[in-house]
Amino acid sequence: MAIQTNQIVSIEYEVSDGEKIVDSNIGGAPLVFMFGKGQIIPGLENAIANMAIGERAEVLVKAEEAYGVYDDEALQEVPRDQFAGIDLDVGMTLYGQGEDGGTVQVVVKEIGNESVTIDFNHPLAGKNLSFLVVLNNVREASADEIMSGIPVENQLDDCCGTHSGSGCGC
Repeated sequence: MAIQTNQIVSIEYEVSDGEKIVDSNIGGAPLVFMFGKGQIIPGLENAIANMAIGERAEVLVKAEEAYGVYDDEALQEVPRDQFAGIDLDVGMTLYGQGEDGGTVQVVVKEIGNESVTIDFNHPLAGKNLSFLVVLNNVREASADEIMSGIPVENQLDDCCGTHSGSGCGC
């Protein structure tokens, strides 16, 4: 039976970009997410939709269904003095605050005497991704999980981000 929107899904995966493994949780904590809410890349979500619990699959996710195609317009030249105090290297990942207040990740592409070229593309943009995925579990979401969009496995308790319960005085 197909996985339904708002069900809680647990997977193990290993992903490579054709050259190297870029992420894996094999042997670690599973990735737990709410299906149909855009919490994982669309191509992987579509690929697991009809899998059965315990099933293992190899999945190729095209760039368009992963982190998108590479956008040459997402490069920006910034005055070098905006990076004062930072020991810059080509390929380095930097984090900043976007116009909407959210975190923005950029990669240093080129370092000149007067300016630095940064890339706003996701580091995996333009790459087809190969997944080895195991569907560990599928369960119904609680009303609270549906309302928050966050599986209970991913929620932090009220006590300073620990799972020791509330009322700890932090």
